[in-house]
Amino acid sequence: MKLKFKTQAYQTAAVQAVVDCFKGQPPASKEAVSYRLDPGKAKKGVEDLFLGNAFRNADLQISDAAVLENIQAVQHSQNLPISEALVKTKVSRFNLDVEMETGTGKTYVYIKTIFELNLRYGWSKFIIVVPSIAIREGVYKSLQITADHFLESYGKKARFFIYNSKQLHQLESFSSDAGINVMVINVQAFNATGKDNRRIYEALDDFQSRKPIDVISANQPILILDEPQKMEGGKTLDSLVNFKPLMVLRYSATHRTTHNKVHRLDALDAYNQKLVKKIAVRGISVKGLAGTNAYLYLQSIEISPQKPPQARVEFEQKLAGGNIKRVVRKLGKGDNLFDLSNGLDQYKGFVVADISAITDTLSFVNGVDLGVGDASGDVNEAALRRIQIRETIKAHFDKEQALFAQGIKVLSLFFIDEVAKYRDYALADEKGEYARIFEEEYNEYLNEVLELEETPYTRYLKGIATEKTHNGYFSIDKKSKRLTDPEVAKRGENAGLSDDVDAYDLILKDKEKLLSFDEPTRFIFSHSALREGWDNPNVFVICTLKHSDNTVSRRQEVGRGLRLAVNQHGERMDHPAIVHDINLLTVVASESYKDFVAALQKDISESLSSRPRKADQDYFTGKVLKTAAGDVTVTPQMAKQIYKFLLKNDYTDDNDRISEAYHQAKQEGTLAELPAELKEYAEQVFALVDSVFSDRQLPEVGDDRKPKKNPLNDNFNKHEFKELWSRINRKAAYSVAFDSDELVKKAVAAINAKDAGLRVTPLQYTVERGQQVDEISFDAMKSGDGFRVGETRTEKYKQSVQSAVRYDLIGKIAEGTQLTRRTVTAILKAINAAVFAQFKTNPESFIAEAIRFINEQKATVIIEHLAYNPIDDSYGLDIFTDGQIKQDFSKAGDKLRHHVYDYVVTDSNVERQFVQELDVSSDVVVYAKLPKGFFIPTPIGNYNPDWAISFKAGAVKHIYFVAETKGSMSSMALRPIEDMKIECARKFFAELNKRHVAENVRYDVVNSFEKLMEVVK
Repeated sequence: MKLKFKTQAYQTAAVQAVVDCFKGQPPASKEAVSYRLDPGKAKKGVEDLFLGNAFRNADLQISDAAVLENIQAVQHSQNLPISEALVKTKVSRFNLDVEMETGTGKTYVYIKTIFELNLRYGWSKFIIVVPSIAIREGVYKSLQITADHFLESYGKKARFFIYNSKQLHQLESFSSDAGINVMVINVQAFNATGKDNRRIYEALDDFQSRKPIDVISANQPILILDEPQKMEGGKTLDSLVNFKPLMVLRYSATHRTTHNKVHRLDALDAYNQKLVKKIAVRGISVKGLAGTNAYLYLQSIEISPQKPPQARVEFEQKLAGGNIKRVVRKLGKGDNLFDLSNGLDQYKGFVVADISAITDTLSFVNGVDLGVGDASGDVNEAALRRIQIRETIKAHFDKEQALFAQGIKVLSLFFIDEVAKYRDYALADEKGEYARIFEEEYNEYLNEVLELEETPYTRYLKGIATEKTHNGYFSIDKKSKRLTDPEVAKRGENAGLSDDVDAYDLILKDKEKLLSFDEPTRFIFSHSALREGWDNPNVFVICTLKHSDNTVSRRQEVGRGLRLAVNQHGERMDHPAIVHDINLLTVVASESYKDFVAALQKDISESLSSRPRKADQDYFTGKVLKTAAGDVTVTPQMAKQIYKFLLKNDYTDDNDRISEAYHQAKQEGTLAELPAELKEYAEQVFALVDSVFSDRQLPEVGDDRKPKKNPLNDNFNKHEFKELWSRINRKAAYSVAFDSDELVKKAVAAINAKDAGLRVTPLQYTVERGQQVDEISFDAMKSGDGFRVGETRTEKYKQSVQSAVRYDLIGKIAEGTQLTRRTVTAILKAINAAVFAQFKTNPESFIAEAIRFINEQKATVIIEHLAYNPIDDSYGLDIFTDGQIKQDFSKAGDKLRHHVYDYVVTDSNVERQFVQELDVSSDVVVYAKLPKGFFIPTPIGNYNPDWAISFKAGAVKHIYFVAETKGSMSSMALRPIEDMKIECARKFFAELNKRHVAENVRYDVVNSFEKLMEVVK
C-alpha cells in the first residue's frame, strides 16, 4: 500500500499563514549567502582545512516592523487576536504559533511550509525539533511518504536525515548542499550539559576538531518545533539558543505558551469541518443493588428482524464441580437467572420482566433495573479490566464487520500501566495477565462471529491466529535492542527485556504494512510512549487499562485515534456525506459514560481559551467578512447592527454570551433575517457568531452502546418501493459544454470591476535611522540594542527590486485555475492596463487574486452549462444494508408504519415533524430516508438527497422524490455551495424525466409536510 495525499484547502491555509508573514522578503541568491563551513577557524585565518563554500539561510531583509505588520494582516484576515508586538524570546526574534488539532495533518503542513518558504524566499535549511523518539520516527516517516507528492507539486525533493552524532557526514551535506535540507532531531540529543554533555557541543576529532553545534548554527536554520509545549523546560530553551535560528515556527494542538499566533484550527473547527473522527464512549458504571450481592453486567441490548430484543448479560454460574465461573449469555423476556446460574441463591427473583431497545434497559420482576454498561456486585479491578478488554474486542468486531467490505482495516489500541501486565518475561510464553485475558475473550467472541453465515470477512478472520492478532509497542533498549518496561527502568532493574523488536518497527515505522489486511496485527498494547506524536489513521478503538493519571488529559488519550481512516488503496475516507459514518472513534473507559464525557469536554473547553466568549459590539468591530467580491471589514456601525440583531432575537443573554435560542434556531434552519444592509453578508456574519465559544458548540460525544443496527422491514419489499427505487437509482455522468470565450468575458469583467475588481497591496519596506547610545556594553552591541531609533519611513519597492526574480505569470495562473495557457493569456490581455500594472508592485498577491477571481467565474459558467447523461450502471438495493451504520434509537421516536426501517433518526425538529406527518398520511404508501451512499455527482462535490416517497396512485399521478427538508425556504438561508448542488440535482432529475428513465419523478425542496403536499397536488 502507498498512502495517497492531496492538496486540501484547510492545510494550504495554514501554510499560507506562515509564508505571508514574510511578504516583501526578496528571494535569496545562493551566491550572496555563501559562507565557510568553519566560521571559528575563519576568524583565525586558517583556510587550508576548509571544505569549500556552503549555503546558509539568507538574512531577513525586511524590518521587524514589516514582519509585525504582515503578522497582523494574517491575523486580521483570519479574525484572530491581533498581536501588538513581536513576541521575542531568547531563542529568536521571530516566533510564530500554528495551532492545529490532533489528526488534521500538522506534520504535512509544516513539511509543505518548508517547500513553500523555499519557493518564495529561497530559504533551504530547516531543523525539526521533537520531544520524543516516537514523534521523531513519525516525522521521518512523513518525510519519506510525502516525498513523491511534493515532488509533483514543487518539482524537487528535500534531503532529510535524523541527526546522529556518529554520522556527521550528513551534517556536512546539510551545510554544503544548495537544495532543501531538513534535519530531524529529538531534544535528548542536545539538551544535556555538564557531565552528561552531548557530543553536539564537543570539538570532535572525527569532525575536523569542529563542534557540530557550530556548523549547525552557521546555517542560520529555521527551527520547527513539533509539540513545543513538551520543550519548554529551562534546559531545553537554553540549548535551543545555541542553534541561532533565523526564526522559530511552533506547531501543536495544545500550545502552553502563546507567541505570535498566525493560524488556528482548533478542536471545534476540526470537528465542524469533518476533518477528524467523531468520538463515542463505552463507559462502565459500577452500581450497588440494594439487598443483593448478585454480580451482573449488562453489555448490550441487541435487536434483529422479526425477533424481540435480547440482553447480553454477564453473570455467575455454578459448575458441576461446585466452582463459580462468570459467563456471558443472551437473555430474553421471562428468563430466570436463578435457573441459568444453576441455583445460586443471590439470583433468586431475577426473572427478566422487560428488555427495552429504546431506553437500553433490562428490568427484572424484583424491581432491579440495569442500563447498558452497568455493573453490580463484586466488581474488583480484575473484573473491570476484563470488561474493558471484552468491550474493546466487541467494538472492534462491530466496526470491522461494517468496514471490511470497504477495504478499511480496523486497529484497536490499549494503553497499560506497565509492560509486565502484557508481557511477563518470567514466563515461558511471555504472556502477561492482559494478554491471557485478551486471548480468552477474543476467542469466545470470535467463535460467535464465525457461527454466522460464511462471508469474505469470516474467511479473513479464520486466516488470523489469535496470538498473531495482538502485539505490543514499548520503549527499546539501545544496547540490547530489546523492548523495555519504562517502570522497570525507573527502578534500575534489568528485567523486562524481549528480543522481539519486530513490533517496534511494525508499529512505529511501517505504517503502510500495519494498515494492510495481509498484516495480522489488529490490536496494539502500549505504554505511554504512543500517547503523543504517534498516530495511525485506522485506530478506531482506544482502551485505557490503567489507573487515572491527572497529568494526562482525556483529550490526549483520544488524540491517537482522531485521524481520518484510509482504505487498502491508501485513499483517505473523507467524503463529506459519509465521513462521520465511517470515521467514529470508540473509547472504552473505566468510568461511567457521563463522567468520561464531562472530563473530555472540560479538556476541550479549556483548550479553546483563545476563542472569544462574548458577542458584543467590540468583538464584531474590525472583523473581516470574506466574500466573492473581496474582503469587507466590519465597521462600528455594522457591528452595532449585528449586536442589536442578536439582542432583539434573544440570540445572546444578559452577559452577551450566545444563547441556546440561537443554536436551536440554527439547527432548525429558522434563524431570523439580518437587517437589509447585512443580508448579503449573512453567511459570513453567522460564521462570526459561530466563532464565539459556548458550551453548546462542544463536539457531541455519543454513547457507543446505544446505537444499534436498524433492520429493514416489510415496507422494503413492497412493489411500490421497488418501483420507486428503479426510477431514481440510475447513475449518471455530467459534462460541461465549457465556453472559454464566455469565461474570458466574465473573468475580465469581474477583474476590471470598478469597486469590487482585482486589487493588491504594493510591497513596502521600512527604513530606520538611529544613533549609538552614549554608553553601551559589549553584550548590547552584539544583540543590536546599542542603537536608538530616531526616525522611520515606509517606502514602496521599486521595479528594480523585483527584476532579479522571474515569474511564470501565465503558468502559475493556469496551474491554479486548471485552465489552458491560451485561455489565461486571453484573460490577461483583456484586463485594464492599470489593473495589470499591479503585478509589478506585488507579483505574488496579484497571482493569488487573479486565480480567485477566475475560479469564481469558472464555477458560474460550469453550473450554467452543466448536462447529465444517464449511464447503464445503477445503485443496487444493497446500499440499504451494506456497511449499515448503527443508530441511537433513543432519539428516533416511535416505531414507524410506512418507512422501510422501523426507526429513522432525524437531524432537526423540522425533519422530525416532517416524518411524523409523513408516516400518518393516508396518501403515502412507503418512503425512505436515503442512505448516504446514494448521491448525485456534481462539479462541486457529490450531493446526497434526503427522502424518496411513493404516493398512492389514487391521490396523485406520480411518484415524488424530495431532496431536502429545510427550515427556511429563503435562498439567502442556504449556503451558496448547497444552493448550487440543489440546482445540479434539479438538472439531474429533469434529464432523467426527459429521457423517460425516471418518469413521474418530481424533485423539490420543502420546509414542511404541508408544503410537500402543495407541490404534489
